Amino acid sequence: MVRFAGDSGDGIQLQGQQFTVASALAGHDLATLPDFPAEIRAPAGTRYGVSAFQIQFGGDRITTPGDEPDVLIAFNPAALVVNLAHLAPHSLILVDESAFTEQRLKRADLASNPLEDGTLADYDVVKIDITHLTIEAVKPHHLGNKDAIRCKNFWALGLMLWMFDQPREPTQAWIKTKFASNEQVRDANLTALNAGHAYGENTEFGQVLSQEKIPEAPLDSVEYRTITGAEGLALGLVAAGELADTELMFCSYPITPASSLLHNLTGLQDAGVSTFQAEDEIAAVCSAIGASYAGKLGVTSSSGPGVALKTEALGLAVATELPLVVVNVQRAGPSTGMPTKTEQSDLYQAVYGRNGDTPLPVVAARSPADCFDTAIEAVSIALRHMTPVILLSDGYIANASELWPIPDFDSYEAIDNCRPGEDASGGVFERNPETLGRVWASPGDKRFVYRVGGIEKDVVTGNISYDADNHQAMTDIRTDKVASVAKFIPNQTIDQGVPGGLGVVAWGSTYGTVYQAVKDSLAAGLQVAHVHLRHINPLAPNLGELLAQFDTILVPELNTGQLATLLRDRLNIKVEQLNKVTGQPLTVAEVAASIKQLAGPHMQKVGS
Repeated sequence: MVRFAGDSGDGIQLQGQQFTVASALAGHDLATLPDFPAEIRAPAGTRYGVSAFQIQFGGDRITTPGDEPDVLIAFNPAALVVNLAHLAPHSLILVDESAFTEQRLKRADLASNPLEDGTLADYDVVKIDITHLTIEAVKPHHLGNKDAIRCKNFWALGLMLWMFDQPREPTQAWIKTKFASNEQVRDANLTALNAGHAYGENTEFGQVLSQEKIPEAPLDSVEYRTITGAEGLALGLVAAGELADTELMFCSYPITPASSLLHNLTGLQDAGVSTFQAEDEIAAVCSAIGASYAGKLGVTSSSGPGVALKTEALGLAVATELPLVVVNVQRAGPSTGMPTKTEQSDLYQAVYGRNGDTPLPVVAARSPADCFDTAIEAVSIALRHMTPVILLSDGYIANASELWPIPDFDSYEAIDNCRPGEDASGGVFERNPETLGRVWASPGDKRFVYRVGGIEKDVVTGNISYDADNHQAMTDIRTDKVASVAKFIPNQTIDQGVPGGLGVVAWGSTYGTVYQAVKDSLAAGLQVAHVHLRHINPLAPNLGELLAQFDTILVPELNTGQLATLLRDRLNIKVEQLNKVTGQPLTVAEVAASIKQLAGPHMQKVGS
């Protein structure tokens, strides 16, 4: 497990991404955690500007980026002290020794040098003059001093690739492509990469730093690629459009951490995707609704603050009964909160957060790879029931990477929609009795001329109606429509473990952590099981019956207890909570400690 850390201008995320690709091509399973600074342009060398990238990789199934890195490579004092809290005693720390100057120490709010004052006494420390060695290595390419120093991330990457016996070729190929138009920079970065690798090969470190060969993971015999959550959502939306034989119109306004979805969908016109960057959040969602009215599937994305602005328009989409997918990439709040940090605190907003009785289906992705199938599911619900759907992701899922077994697209079923056939007749507001989806008639179809808007409509004709009984009927239809989604949800299953004892019920990005914590607890003989929810509203129809088989329910979340409240509300069950709102994911140790407390000695050991 490795953690790279430095200033946001040190190329830390790039360094981590390239190490990730090398690990994947070496046959390792992996999970990553990009940790961006909350300040976009914090002063260099300060604690507020520290960027980090953590990766866990190896020969077993990897579901989390890990709790405590085995190796930290820190480019400056701030990066060192900010990340010490993540390390266990005797972890290996590599530092750029030349960065620990009096000025740099002052910027990091340090009164003394941690390399000399005993701060690192419990760790194995390797001091390397990375900056100087990089400058010397790239001298033949005649870069200015500033540009030469910028190559140090590749020098350090070369050393890390040597240390874990990872291939250099993927990074070399990337550098050649990325800097193809600037031979000087291209060659300097290649030289820096090779120089760092050679330093590891030729320097005698003794027992502190040595080359470690990592075994390959026993992966299935299918083709894999690394994928981020943003990439998974983009590919899933494109795939859903193909399965539904429907073009997509993606309308969005940039907001961290949702903007990467727009970046990934831009330029995919050949795949039937149009993109539109609107002037604000309200324009984005209204444009997507307009696209759905015109016959394309409208999709929009944002994070919590932006979704708040879209709320009135979501009510319009419900009233007009138009399909719409709203992707909420959650971040720490409230208000602006911490834009680059992850949280799961928009569940209340997704399920309850609109004026009037305005229910919406809500689904949640559990990992970067799962984003693909969750996007297809969201589109299926929207088109089948003619309703907006909220898809919850978060900052961790969006930016993190994992291995994704590329699926056989032919194995996916076509997505039904409510478009009228050639011989269709009747009214636009005739509804499918199973789904309550109304006819999706596009403007220009002379068979289906109708009026629609945000004012309450007549249940039969769609004309404006202020009749009390009619409003009751329409409110009931909107409620029943969302409830009918449950008829198409597979029964909830247990991910691992067996009924009885403690059930750990989770949703979203806590999946990997909870999976590993439950796996470890089962190995320790505790009676515990893991139940992970994709469908948040409505819940799977058998969920209440399934959870009734457990003595105790634990709900771990990155909020103050939102799914816990929903389960109490919908299923009238008692739950225990594990909550965290630090902007960081839950750790395996935190979940395992709660499991041990609730499923400890008083429980009968499995197999006894």
